[in-house]
Amino acid sequence: MIISRTPFRISFAGGGTDIKDFYGLETGAVISTTINRYMYIFLNRRFDGGIRASYSEVEEVEKVNQIKHPIIRECLKLINVSGIDIASIADIPQATGLGSSSSFTVGLLNALCALKSKYLSRTELAELACAIEIDILKEHIGKQDQYAAAYGGLNLIEFESNDAVNIKPILCELEIKDELNQSLMLIYTGISKRKKASDVISTYNFKENYLVLKEMRELAYEMKDCLEEGKELTDFGLLLDEEWKLKKKLSKLITNEDIDTIYETAKKAGALGGKLCGAGGRGFLLLFVEKYNRQKVRESLWPLIEVPFRFDFEGSRIIYVN
Repeated sequence: MIISRTPFRISFAGGGTDIKDFYGLETGAVISTTINRYMYIFLNRRFDGGIRASYSEVEEVEKVNQIKHPIIRECLKLINVSGIDIASIADIPQATGLGSSSSFTVGLLNALCALKSKYLSRTELAELACAIEIDILKEHIGKQDQYAAAYGGLNLIEFESNDAVNIKPILCELEIKDELNQSLMLIYTGISKRKKASDVISTYNFKENYLVLKEMRELAYEMKDCLEEGKELTDFGLLLDEEWKLKKKLSKLITNEDIDTIYETAKKAGALGGKLCGAGGRGFLLLFVEKYNRQKVRESLWPLIEVPFRFDFEGSRIIYVN
């Protein structure tokens, strides 16, 4: 048996500039961190040559091409594996803006390669995941999630027009990372069954919103500077608010009345800034709240659920081999 563990991510700024429509013209940049909420992939060999895949559904087939789940099918084809049981368990619901699809892809590829005694570098793992999701399955999505899941940590990730990707860890004191972590709240809005991320992204008008995306990219660099230069973390919270204002300009599907109400309620209770995680329209709301206002914000948002978390610095790992 092989078990892989792959973190989910929260993105602070620059989302959308990791999509080819933008970085094909000029460099994109995203600042994000992975968290200690994970996707677990379990693999076990079968002796009958068949394939069983257990996720939100259960499939049992004889041949790889018969698998309905597109990521599982294409990963098995790419790594050339059959005769296997696959199961997945996640700490967080799917389609909630924390990069679960890419964490699944990265984790499955990592486990399949380990099953064949082939261990990939973090870059190779992220590149393969991008090849599956973007090149083969033609999903209109960005590349930040795959690299975040493979590398782990608090990073600025740059996307060059020649498809090169640069991972730049945020170089700041551990105390600053801890204070940032303690200033963030992750609120589950309860809104998840909406359009796929790629459907929302397809409504972004990249040509019309080119200057907006450039501003979002610059906010990623400003956040990096804020952390590395030891500025007041309240500045980071205010930058997060600016990011959310810009992000909402990309598409009418980014937010809705319910999400806007939740966000404004949190701000009135003391949140300095925040944004909806992921492409938009659903999922988790990330808030920056100074510690003396956290309880007040929790009470104002009741009965919504806060999901506590710590930053993860390891990325996708094989945690069990037998």
